Amino acid sequence: MNADKRVLIIIPAWNEADSIADVISEVRGELPAYDVLVVNDGSTDATERVALACGARVVSLPYNLGVGGAMRLGYRYADENDYDVAIQLDADGQHDPRYVPKLIDGLADARLVLGARFAGEGDYQVRGPRRWAMTLLSGVMSRMAKTKLDDTTSGFRACDREIIRLFAQWYPVEYLGDTVETLVRVIRLGHPVGQVPVAMRPRAGGVPSNSPVKAAVYLGRALITLLLAVNRR
Repeated sequence: MNADKRVLIIIPAWNEADSIADVISEVRGELPAYDVLVVNDGSTDATERVALACGARVVSLPYNLGVGGAMRLGYRYADENDYDVAIQLDADGQHDPRYVPKLIDGLADARLVLGARFAGEGDYQVRGPRRWAMTLLSGVMSRMAKTKLDDTTSGFRACDREIIRLFAQWYPVEYLGDTVETLVRVIRLGHPVGQVPVAMRPRAGGVPSNSPVKAAVYLGRALITLLLAVNRR
């Protein structure tokens, strides 16, 4: 990808004051040529203040909308400011910014590139109903995209100008809409999708929500989301 491309790193953040400073510092250290936008998703802690103090650009939602709502605002910012590439990167430190150049390189053959956690890089594992859901989703969407996709719920993504424009105009805020439904929409519009193997790191802050009940709920919601996304016109 040409060096003159304008790249925006979008970091959706909800109550991530414990980790956001380190994430911004690492991103700016690894990727000094790229702009960093933190979308403060109605945080009730010091996320906004910390991000501003670290030198990031910050836009804030008045209340929590979830990742979908935060990313929709981020893509609108990218579209309005004429960025060529947008990267979604989590605020909890799990996404390693050193993989960003590989994601961008993947845009030479695709319009949307996923950072795939299960494609042979690292030792990240998910078991039980969550893993069943992820496997099913990846199988269905690999068939739709006519290419192997190992991690269709990944929130570590890169997209080009055309997808930025699409997401700025349309981006679902429903549960899993930011991953499953957006990917289905991109595939159905005929845009090529690719993936890059990435390693996932432990959370730098916050508390993950894992339990057998929540995993089963995830499975059910994932299936419903897929059915709705595939049948939505």
